[in-house]
Parts: sequence; structure tokens; C-alpha cells
Amino acid sequence: MGDEEFEPLEPTLQNILDAKSLRWVFVGGKGGVGKTTSSCSLAVQLSKVRETVLIISTDPAHNISDAFNQKFTKVPTKVNGFENLFAMEVDPNIGFAELPEEYFTADGESEAFRSSKGIIQELLGAFPGIDEAMSYAEVMKLVKKMDFSVVVFDTAPTGHTLRLLSFPAVVEKGLGKLLKLKNQMGPIVSNMARMFGGGEAGFNPDLLSDRLEDMLPVIQQVNAQFRDPAATTFVCVCIAEFLSLYETERLIQELTKCGIDTHNIIVNQLLFQKPGEKPCGMCEARCRIQAKYLDQIADLYEDFHVVKLPLLEKEVRGVEAVNRFSEFLIQPYKP
Repeated sequence: MGDEEFEPLEPTLQNILDAKSLRWVFVGGKGGVGKTTSSCSLAVQLSKVRETVLIISTDPAHNISDAFNQKFTKVPTKVNGFENLFAMEVDPNIGFAELPEEYFTADGESEAFRSSKGIIQELLGAFPGIDEAMSYAEVMKLVKKMDFSVVVFDTAPTGHTLRLLSFPAVVEKGLGKLLKLKNQMGPIVSNMARMFGGGEAGFNPDLLSDRLEDMLPVIQQVNAQFRDPAATTFVCVCIAEFLSLYETERLIQELTKCGIDTHNIIVNQLLFQKPGEKPCGMCEARCRIQAKYLDQIADLYEDFHVVKLPLLEKEVRGVEAVNRFSEFLIQPYKP
């Protein structure tokens, strides 16, 4: 065995820029570690090497608007100063009740479908997590239709992220059951609707199942892609503290269990001592603590690219600041 096997991997995210087959990049970790700054920076770097890049925020706090100093909505919007970088903010808890009206209108049968909105809500309400799943599926359909070269997800804190990533598998299973149920129950529901005077304009379960059947192939495709390391990777963001490190380890184990590739860790908010500068007592203590955890990270994750980012004197806000900060993902920071 040669020595090169034990060489640490380069401390940059260049490997993500070089992987041209990547379609989905998730950036996640504990709350407050700088996921948004990291994901926006990564999206900026990707926009230099890929045709079109979309950054989606699935965190209800929606910080990408703050990072770029620009208001984003549920529709992909071009980021100021870029030609090929788009951003959108999605609330994964939108709920079935708030889905847009056109969701309930099919050509020629709009009234029937709209009038059955209440029944559909009742029916679907019985399935746990169905509202999140529906809005999630809608996002996926939109993203696939617009055909971006790569999509960066700025995710919510850890627990939500794991739910988001397991959604395609859960939804695929759930939709399969729902369609099976529809085949068994459809005739009964139609007959009951007719009995109660619904007639032809009553609830038509076929309209609902058509929508679900439309969604199924998209979700199956996304499910397969999420588990393909050539198409999807997860970047973990943490800070050099015990709780954050513990959470990162938990996240990596869960991702491995889900079959999702992860081989990059960003350690953010590090204090770097300038050469020849005498630090104050507080900084010295913090540097000692972070050195201890950086050693642990190096031992635990020797097969990961570990990127070290500095704690800056100013917040990273605005396109210019994000642009400058994004360079540290590719060129290691030197004080």
C-alpha cells in the first residue's frame, strides 16, 4: 500500500465543480452554522462552470433573500448580477389547502374538480405528510420542467432535511397505495356521489388519480437520482463545537442509511490567527477549543474533503460579499 492512500483529500469543493453529472446538491446542517452563506457561495461558483444553476431554499426562515439582498418568491427568479443563476424560496409546509387554484382545474372539467376540492382535502388529510409531499412533488415537477443543469438546495435544519430527502421514497410508496385504493374505492365513491345528487358534475376520483399518476414518474425518477452518487451529493456544514459535530455525525449516518452520497464537510466560522498577532485571552481559548474539534474532524472524516471557512468581521450580505466569500470554497483561506 502506497503512502498516497493516507494523503488527506484537498480541502476545497473543487470536486463538486468538476462532477459534471451532478444534478442535485444539498447543503445542510444544524441551525445557525452558515448553511445559507455556504449554499449561496457554492451556487455562485457552480454558475461559473455550469449552464444554468437554481438555488432553492426549503428553510421556512428563507435566508437566501437576505444573503443576496433581493426578494425571491415561489417562482425561479434571476439573481441580480448573474445571467445563469436563479433562486426560489419554497415553503415545504404550504399545505394542501393553499395549493394554487389551477391545481384543481382540468380542461373541460374545471367546475367538477373545483367543487370536489373539499372532498379531496378530506380524503388526502387522512394520509400523514401528504400536504408536504404534494407541494414537494409540485416543486420537483417545476424544477424538472425548467431543466436546470444543477439545483442547489439550501435546506432547513437537520431533521427537516432528512424528511425532505426521504420524501420521494415515502411519496412513491404512498401514491402507489393511494392509486390501488382508488381502483378499489373509485366505483363506490362515484356511485355515492350520484346517489347524493352529485350527478355528472359530482366528485370524479379519476381526475385526482390522473394528477397523482402524473406525479408518480417524476417522483420515481427523483427517487432514483437522489440515490445515485453521480447525480446527487450532500454537503454538511458545521462549526468546530461539540453539538455541531455530534449533529453532523448523526446526519452523515442517516444519509448513509438513506443511500445518499456525502463526501464534503464545510467547517464554518473559524477564528484564524494572523501571523505575528497576539490574540486576546478569549480568542486564544476559542482557538484551543476549535483546534481540538478540527483534530477530531480530521480523524473521523479522513475520506472527506474538509473545507475550512473563516469567521469574518462583517456579515456576508449582498452579491459582492457572497462572490468574494465563495472563493474560499475553491482557494483555502489564508489570514
